[in-house]
Amino acid sequence: MEFLLKVENLTVGYSEDIEILHDVSISVGPGRITGMIGLNGAGKTTLIKSIYGFLKPKKGRVLLDDRDITGTDPHSLIHKGLWYLPQDSGLFPYLSVEDHLRIPIRPLRLSNAEQKRRLSEVLEQFPALAAKRRKKAGDLSGGQQKMLECAMAMMVRPRLLFIDEPTVGLAPKIAVEMYERIQRFWEDGTTIFMIDHNVRQLIEMSGYIYVMSLGRITSEGPQEKFRGELKEQVRHWLGL
Repeated sequence: MEFLLKVENLTVGYSEDIEILHDVSISVGPGRITGMIGLNGAGKTTLIKSIYGFLKPKKGRVLLDDRDITGTDPHSLIHKGLWYLPQDSGLFPYLSVEDHLRIPIRPLRLSNAEQKRRLSEVLEQFPALAAKRRKKAGDLSGGQQKMLECAMAMMVRPRLLFIDEPTVGLAPKIAVEMYERIQRFWEDGTTIFMIDHNVRQLIEMSGYIYVMSLGRITSEGPQEKFRGELKEQVRHWLGL
């Protein structure tokens, strides 16, 4: 099977003596949504941060198109078509909506015409943001801030998008809209690796799923393997 991203035997810790991830190996196929579930503190976010260059692994490697990108800084990964949509807001409260939309594409050195074209297309897809393009990000509602982060990802047009808990703290209606946006990313050809506390929704959207518990992969398989009585299955996979 062809893979866009491979993580091989990754071991990561925040100090010399404490390891969060233990020999973790995963693969992300091109053009699909790959999901990961696990309890809080299982190491899911640590995995994404290690792939995306925020943390340096003690052991193992990360391959993109079979090329080693282990420890590559996030700024450089934008050039390789990777983008990270974190759980916690990375917005600057005093910068405007439009300023935020321009930030992700600065490293790409696009022509002025291309920058304007992307900005116009993205604002057309987010009318609520278009109406507040001059407003400060800190003045937006929680749902609008999440949509702004999603719009920033659209400006980059990533090959591979990492998404960490996309609907935490969102009202149900806004959460539905966020899942629709993620679906649209995928339909437009973006490969997605997603962590989500909404297990049923993640399984419904993902073609392949991993389960992480205490920094280790405890189960994996195609979507079909994870259908059925989810409550009992998840309790078993998570070791409860």
